[in-house]
Amino acid sequence: ASLSFTVGRSFLCRPVVPYSSVSNAMRRSLSSAMPRPSPNTDKLFTAEHEAMRSTLRRIIEQDINPYVDEWEAKEIFPAKQLFKKLGNAGLLGVTRPVEYGGLGLDYSYSLWLKSTRRVNCGGVPMAIGVQSDMATPALARFGSHELKNNFLGHLLPEICQQLVAMWLRLRLRRGEMVTILVINGSKMWITSGMQADWMCLLANTEASVKDPYLSKSLICLPLDLPGVQRARKIRKIGMHSSDTAQLFFENVRVPASYLIGEPGQGFIYQMLQRSDCFGAAANLLGLELIIQETAEYARQRKAFGQSLLDFQTVHFRLAELLTEVELLRSMVYRATAKYVAGNDVTMLASMASKPGLVREVTDSCLQWGGMGFTDEVRVAILSLTVRLPDLYRGLAAVDEVMLSIICKYMRTLPKPPKK
Repeated sequence: ASLSFTVGRSFLCRPVVPYSSVSNAMRRSLSSAMPRPSPNTDKLFTAEHEAMRSTLRRIIEQDINPYVDEWEAKEIFPAKQLFKKLGNAGLLGVTRPVEYGGLGLDYSYSLWLKSTRRVNCGGVPMAIGVQSDMATPALARFGSHELKNNFLGHLLPEICQQLVAMWLRLRLRRGEMVTILVINGSKMWITSGMQADWMCLLANTEASVKDPYLSKSLICLPLDLPGVQRARKIRKIGMHSSDTAQLFFENVRVPASYLIGEPGQGFIYQMLQRSDCFGAAANLLGLELIIQETAEYARQRKAFGQSLLDFQTVHFRLAELLTEVELLRSMVYRATAKYVAGNDVTMLASMASKPGLVREVTDSCLQWGGMGFTDEVRVAILSLTVRLPDLYRGLAAVDEVMLSIICKYMRTLPKPPKK
């Protein structure tokens, strides 16, 4: 599954001279004379990328944006219908192998769609992004032919039950013949968990292994199996249209053939570099929109006989923030180009994923007075949306974790003390 986005860069750099000394006619002349940056000037992207974006734009304008307010109010969107529409247009699974229903394109196509979206809510593209960049990459890369054929290609609830009856194959693991995995426990924060047909489950399977990084396996788990309970839909402070579920598992029996790759390698498989690039790319347009809408608000708001935007500290601050966003874009694009070329981009992806800039932009631009504390302005909603990619990892100190990874590559991280 890939994403649903389009580009729009309407924030223009403003002249350094104070606005109070510029006539309205000159302002219009300056604005019209300043060239808008082309969305496709980066060498990484081609005419094919642009054609895909145009197709996606039509779907967003016709089938998504007119309904996002309704979906946000209902706290759910029709995921299966929308996914099918995107799939029929060739916009789901753009990087997946052709033999499993994908387009076989490189990761730059998926990132291009993510980083240039203009869906009028965060929940819908986030839900699609979770499927494309968190739930399925490991399956596409390490899964067996049978798993990819049935879970990447076309998966319906009734097919799941048939597979459970048919796929009781023997698997040799550490000298033991294992046919069935029995799963007990619970999972929180499962995106689209109230609607999904299956989930990619990271579970503890190697009780005898002391290393926590080598004790977990990835499993394709159909959610209509006996013992699976969708306990509740979790209420969130933002992205309401994307349902988030709490799930319980009681003696859920899954064929061992549903394991993705080798037992005990699930954590390694899931730590794919592209998920960090996805989080950073998904923030780009949201940050731009926050800056743009703050500029428009400051232009309309008057204080001391002039627009707030005319104060140098305001328009200079917005220029600084936009510069930082463009630096992030360059880093994301560079990491993507190196990733497509087959290089290790863990260090660059960790740099791009460090959430300090997200907090800086949202905290600076949310100073709208009382309006900034309401859900009546999109900036307040976007301020929650762009923070989520830095929260979904479930880490209390994302900055510090990213810094630790960077320090490892710099070889400046202290070695743990000897026991």
